[in-house]
Amino acid sequence: MRSNESFEGLDTLVAHRGGALLATATLLAGSPAAGEDLLQAALERVMWHWHRVKDEPEIYVRRTIYHLAVDQWRARRRRPEVLGKTETELEAAAQRAGQPDGTDAVHLRLTLIQGLAQLPPRQRAVLVLRYWEQFSESEAAEVLGCSLGTVKSSASRGLARLREVTAAWAIEDSPASKPMVNGVCS
Repeated sequence: MRSNESFEGLDTLVAHRGGALLATATLLAGSPAAGEDLLQAALERVMWHWHRVKDEPEIYVRRTIYHLAVDQWRARRRRPEVLGKTETELEAAAQRAGQPDGTDAVHLRLTLIQGLAQLPPRQRAVLVLRYWEQFSESEAAEVLGCSLGTVKSSASRGLARLREVTAAWAIEDSPASKPMVNGVCS
């Protein structure tokens, strides 16, 4: 095992940027627990190569997070997993409680995660980098190790697909699509 002195600066990186790194990992992994696992795996990998990356550690950690996420998506391609409760399950839980429980923010987050989960890995990674992390196109290309044109086309296609997915959900939730019971939408 290497001494703590050889990881000088890692604790500062985690203390100052750990929250942002965890948020990114959570979005890419699909749940807080999976995000923590993804970030931990990325930090482990960074520690093995710390002597090479200590000048720009955050860039290396982010790139490692994205590459590990893509590896996980490829491994799960044959066994897709459910990333969260469905809207019907959330509504049923709220009705059982007898009153609204303030889960709108949680529901919106789950909807975003479910929408992102329906995108191919590169599009998902590009959208998280561009619109969650606020990276420029060139910064996203550098982190993903691809060309600027690939980032632009992936973002365009990803946004178009996300619009299609969410438009279908909006139609399903419209009052016209719900049956009427005694003059009230159910």
